[in-house]
Amino acid sequence: MRMPCSIYATLALITLLPLYTAAESAKKPDAATAAWWAQTTALSNDSMEGRDTGTEAYERAAKYVAAQFTAAGLKPAGDNGTFFQRVPMHEIALVDDKSSVTVLNTAGNAVTLSFPTDVTTVPREGPYLIEAPMIFLSYGMPPADLDLKGKIAVFFNNTPADLAPTDRETFTSRRLRALAQAGVAAILSIDNPAAIEPFHWPAAYARSVTIAGTPAPNTKSPVLVRVNPASLDALFNASGHSSAEILTSGGKGTPLATFPLNLSARIRLASTSKEISSPNILAILPGSDPKLASEYVALSAHLDGYGYGTRVLGDNLYNGTLDDAAYVALLTEMAKDLQHKAPARSLLFCIFTGEEKGLLGSAYFTQHLTVPKESIVADLNLDQLRPIFPLNILTMEGLTDSTLGDTVRTISTQFKIEIRPDLEPERNLFRRADNYNFVRIGVPIASFIFGYDKGSPEEVIYRDWYARRYHKPQDDIKTPIDWDAAAKFNRFYTALTLAIANAPNRPQWLPSSPYSPHQRAEQ
Repeated sequence: MRMPCSIYATLALITLLPLYTAAESAKKPDAATAAWWAQTTALSNDSMEGRDTGTEAYERAAKYVAAQFTAAGLKPAGDNGTFFQRVPMHEIALVDDKSSVTVLNTAGNAVTLSFPTDVTTVPREGPYLIEAPMIFLSYGMPPADLDLKGKIAVFFNNTPADLAPTDRETFTSRRLRALAQAGVAAILSIDNPAAIEPFHWPAAYARSVTIAGTPAPNTKSPVLVRVNPASLDALFNASGHSSAEILTSGGKGTPLATFPLNLSARIRLASTSKEISSPNILAILPGSDPKLASEYVALSAHLDGYGYGTRVLGDNLYNGTLDDAAYVALLTEMAKDLQHKAPARSLLFCIFTGEEKGLLGSAYFTQHLTVPKESIVADLNLDQLRPIFPLNILTMEGLTDSTLGDTVRTISTQFKIEIRPDLEPERNLFRRADNYNFVRIGVPIASFIFGYDKGSPEEVIYRDWYARRYHKPQDDIKTPIDWDAAAKFNRFYTALTLAIANAPNRPQWLPSSPYSPHQRAEQ
């Protein structure tokens, strides 16, 4: 599952894509898949305005989902006998036209990098004004004998290729701690365009949203600004080094020098803040077995998207069709299909808010449960799914952590789907989706990604979707869908849900899992 030698090599193969997608999108979905897509369209067409957390558009989408659950005969599982669990949040938004990074040379000439096209940041309560000389620090780990106090550290955001695997896992956090201890005034982190999953430029917007009442970020830590690799010439034009040289070597993780940039930077950040709220939508299909109905299989997906943001190819509405309206739609359709044939255990439908802001809705739910924690036997999360090529392989997050892995493999054989572990752990997908908050309270999980063989046409389609549509306005209902793959996954997910909900024994953590009670007790 590792990408070819670079993202550029992958995208060079995209000439194959139009012929493939045209053939697939010409097919018609079966009735069940057409109904699923109709719900997807209802949730992600332009009238839903991208369902951004804390907006009126999100509220309308939440009421729509609740109405679907009502029609399916589900019981409310939110607050005060409703389907809604309201999540209080605090939002900080960068004021783009009052924020900038200005590069200054000794002659007083200035080049300005603008938010959110050239640079972006996770905003804090401001304002901030920082002006200091810049020094390039290779991959960011400061040398012990270098005085960095009061300077702006610039580094290429990659991990050195020669690091041991155990060191690679902790490199990012160790680097930031070391820079803070060195007393840097600020950090400019250059994005790696050859990463397995490059950051998407321009950024949609710069906002920081937290659950209300949680501690504010450490304002004593250095301000961190991400830099678009397409905007590097302003940083390196006085250093004697070229931006192309940094990008080429940095993308490979080969050694980079540390050197002064012979420039200063003025970082100006302005922000606004406000209190917002947004609801989770929670519903229960009661189980049919009196002995098992008090246990729940949680089925989760997130409703929120990005709403309106930075314009890309003339479009500024981030509809979020496959991320994740399509899989909220799968759950509303499942609820209708199962209302007269409930499994032994109850099904707990969890539609979360604030996922794109940091898994906030699921974090709030798992800390303010509306059912007993011990009664949740598993979470089957729906996110990161792209039915855009034939479904023959599924990557499963959590495959080796619990007995769910064996259940998944048993069900997958009925659908001729090969189940694989995550072969790209660098992307950290396990912790980047709502399933992780269930893990944190001790609930076994399963989450899936459409898989492919390295170098295959399917990989080209997958990489292209991430390059051109992921977290962009182009994730919309015009995305070419492989209807057979979509239908196959939807049937697989339903069969898996029923297998777990009807099994005599609940899933169990495997002792070897780092998330098992046994391992946690030893930590």
